[in-house]
Amino acid sequence: SRLGILIVRHLKRLERVILGYLEVSDGPEEKARLGILETLQCTIEHAWPRMPCRLPVLLKALLRLLWDVHTERGPTPEPVRAALLQGATQCLILLDRCSQGHVKVLLQGVHSSCEENRVRECLRKVQEST
Repeated sequence: SRLGILIVRHLKRLERVILGYLEVSDGPEEKARLGILETLQCTIEHAWPRMPCRLPVLLKALLRLLWDVHTERGPTPEPVRAALLQGATQCLILLDRCSQGHVKVLLQGVHSSCEENRVRECLRKVQEST
């Protein structure tokens, strides 16, 4: 947040780091994933003019995270799972806002074909956000 809009200078490298952390579970506490979701939220808020071109990659990573968190049957406590789902949902909402509703359009097909309640609930929140 200290860099503000100047974060755009580092977006390519930062994107690789964010994607790497979102893909890998780091144990029951999931501190790294939770921290990287906060980083992504802050990045989207500060570099929003540059986010639409990164939308396909970030959308895919966040959807994969939602699915992974829902399907993993490891020792991760329920409050941590809920925090991960909430963080990913918030990132999707922010991406939707900076892309003028493009995320909602892309998620329409996913929401209608998804049968998992927790994932569907996250997608519903994105669809209903203003």
